[in-house]
Amino acid sequence: MIGGHLVGHRYGRRVILWLHGAFGAGKSAVAAELRRQRPDVVLFDPEEVGYLLQRTPPVPTGDFQDLPEWRELVVATAAALDADGRRLVLAPMTMLQEAYVRQIVDGLGTRGVRLHQVLLDVAADELVRRVLADASPEHGDAADEVRAWRLERVATYADARSWLVPMVDLVIDTTTLTPEEAATEVLVTVEQPSG
Repeated sequence: MIGGHLVGHRYGRRVILWLHGAFGAGKSAVAAELRRQRPDVVLFDPEEVGYLLQRTPPVPTGDFQDLPEWRELVVATAAALDADGRRLVLAPMTMLQEAYVRQIVDGLGTRGVRLHQVLLDVAADELVRRVLADASPEHGDAADEVRAWRLERVATYADARSWLVPMVDLVIDTTTLTPEEAATEVLVTVEQPSG
């Protein structure tokens, strides 16, 4: 239960919360804050599925999201994490291919799971500032490469906004928000009782 409301009750079925946003938009920070505010949230990072797959089939493009197996396993794993609809499963993941998002939405739908999609949007200049300022220790010696990779995808994200904005349930402009403020906005929409 989240805030006294069964998460899936709002939609009449199970729900997974997906945080979209550009690389560097703050999805991980908002996800961490959501877990802090609601310890019962189950964090599912679809990227981990990708890391696992990179060791098995070849990834010719270098992007595990291009593997059909990745999308299939993301659907199966996300659905399995909330088999009874009593937990809020949170998936923070940038996806910039509309067909891939639709495949995941449709795949979850066939399993009786609705994807509640939130786009953490950020102005381009602020996004670049955040990417350049990111000193996440998990990147270690590859920090400069990670920054360059993220910066190369700023324009791709800008193009994806044309289909992402109309597809998602909520757009939150995080340009001037802290992760705490953005997480609170996300929870308010998830906790609203069905009308």
